[in-house]
Amino acid sequence: MEERFLLAKTRIYEIAEGKDMSADMPEAFADYFRKVAEFLKLVLEHENFVEEGGLQKAELSELQRRNHSLYEDILPAHYEESYGNPAYCVKRLGEEYGRLLSFLYAEMRSLIPFCHERQEEEILIRLELFLQVYSAFEGSLLEEEKLPSYESVREDIYYFVSDYTRDSFRKKLEGMFLPEQDFAWKILRENSLDTPAYLYAFGEYITENELRTWEHLKELPQETIDLMADTYTEGYRIGFLMGNKDIGKKKIVNIRYTLGFERMILKAIRNFEAMGLEPVIYRAPASLLMGKSLNRNGYFGAIPNKQYDFDHKDDIGLFLDKRLVQIRLEAWQECFEEFKEQAGYFGGPAVVEVFGEAPEDLKEKEEAVHLSESQQKLTVEYMTQAGEIQNRYIKGEERSFTIIAFPTPEIGENYPEIFDEVIRINTLNYQKYQKIQQKIIDTLDLGKYVIVKGRGENRTGMKIMLHHLTDTAHQTNFENCVADVNIPVGEVFTSPVLTGTEGILHVTRVFLNGLEFRDLSLQFEDGKVKDYTCSNFEEEEKNRKYIRDNILFHHDMLPIGEFAIGTNTTAYVVARKYQIEDKLPILIAEKTGPHFAVGDTCYSHAEDVAVYNPDGKEIIARDNECSLLRRTEPEKAYFNCHTDITIPFDELGEISVVTEEEQVITVIEDGMFVLPGCKELNEPLLVSLKKQ
Repeated sequence: MEERFLLAKTRIYEIAEGKDMSADMPEAFADYFRKVAEFLKLVLEHENFVEEGGLQKAELSELQRRNHSLYEDILPAHYEESYGNPAYCVKRLGEEYGRLLSFLYAEMRSLIPFCHERQEEEILIRLELFLQVYSAFEGSLLEEEKLPSYESVREDIYYFVSDYTRDSFRKKLEGMFLPEQDFAWKILRENSLDTPAYLYAFGEYITENELRTWEHLKELPQETIDLMADTYTEGYRIGFLMGNKDIGKKKIVNIRYTLGFERMILKAIRNFEAMGLEPVIYRAPASLLMGKSLNRNGYFGAIPNKQYDFDHKDDIGLFLDKRLVQIRLEAWQECFEEFKEQAGYFGGPAVVEVFGEAPEDLKEKEEAVHLSESQQKLTVEYMTQAGEIQNRYIKGEERSFTIIAFPTPEIGENYPEIFDEVIRINTLNYQKYQKIQQKIIDTLDLGKYVIVKGRGENRTGMKIMLHHLTDTAHQTNFENCVADVNIPVGEVFTSPVLTGTEGILHVTRVFLNGLEFRDLSLQFEDGKVKDYTCSNFEEEEKNRKYIRDNILFHHDMLPIGEFAIGTNTTAYVVARKYQIEDKLPILIAEKTGPHFAVGDTCYSHAEDVAVYNPDGKEIIARDNECSLLRRTEPEKAYFNCHTDITIPFDELGEISVVTEEEQVITVIEDGMFVLPGCKELNEPLLVSLKKQ
């Protein structure tokens, strides 16, 4: 392996310097291979710097310079002329080769974290892939005096993807299940957090945002850090308790967060250890082989360029076919079987989300890779079966999770004040909300369906069917959600009956998974998405594709998995006060009004576990007509997605429940709670109106 590495390194240095490159190599291709080789040379030199202890010895300014240089090519200022940009690559190299070679360069960029983790084999196989493609061009020009066929080069990369699938999946599960091998936890254990230099050891992009986050947490008193961490870890513990699950069976908790929050994370780790849980803190994948996606799943630093991520989100389409799906499913099954004991100890994720970055107008580029209709179906098939495999080993009825969110400095000049407000929102008196929400639930349980109407420009008109309660003394339809798995407090939710659920869900503007949707409209028939549109693009075809790709996730339809009424008017008022509604994460946004989720129910893969509200009533609405298919047609039961869409209070005209006797009981009218016993929720709204 050392010999292979030396040979690869020597050859790449030669290409970077333009040595021995065929004179017949077209100028554009020569420039591509030279520039990618220059990047690889930079990475290899950085690996040497890491190996020699440079991360511990260098001044902060040197660490910043080196970090910036590794990501400079794909930053927005340089992206228009980067081979990481499919549009530029296609312009220079043609449609077929442009897409393929842009992907190749994107895959080479995954070497940065591998250098920090000292994963020599992962580095080597990618260096050799680049050299194999380069040699294909050189050999064809030398022997046949023409470029190699596109299909022959694509096949070379295809076999790289398929051949290393099992090894990549195995490493992915090692990261999930083996705390003793945890790279991030090692950094936290072995480095002082008194200076921000340790941030550069992770191998992620670090900006002023992460540095200011570190600085802000450093200035907070220890009792505030403790409060943040305790709220986070206690939510995880209560999630097991409320879900009627035994946390004592678990030994591993997966911590996911954004760099800069290490002081809080260290306290959280101590809390988890007191519960008998060891942390695993794996990195969000940077390689297609590891499962890189638009939504980062794991720890990460700054996002260098969201447009770059968006441009490469469907790169798997270059290779996706039935054979590759089968290879990946077999590898996933084999790797889980290898780690089946550890998988049984896995408790689930504890996530710290961040928000505050300015929304970006991402462009859907024709030059980027797009999945064909058949590939979309294969993607759905793969996600369904991979989800089933994972759930056999990490049983949904035995695991839990928690999510909490904090702002980053990008949110603006009021960052410190907003940060304090979010801590207040995350630690609101849950007993007060639990009592008020119980009044809402008691009223909703009288109904056979709920009506939701918009006001002003909001065109929402929805009828939501509820499950029939056969024992009202012991059964309920809605969960009383306090500050546990979804922090902060503030919602009651159910899984509706699909049959008879119908209407139009409309929001004038909403951000879902970091993407903006304008005039989003979903039409439902029997609880399933029948039609959809938005006004992001002039062409209706592009609007529909945007929704299909990023809300339906290539499914032909999705059911309503959840209907909820958010009650956290404090969060709503804070968002309005600081004008950050467009920056709130779904986690907080869903508490600021009624919301509907399309996709799986909140009880996905755990429907048979009895769940109870604090009043002792069992929540029976854990299934719908789709999830019930798990007993007869399991491949049709789950969709492996769940996207919440919230109607803000100022766009809300009415929420009423209609009883079996056709009595109409209004819960919210013109954005205000009118149900007796719930008007205390209006106080933040009324104070805000007086100030206006």
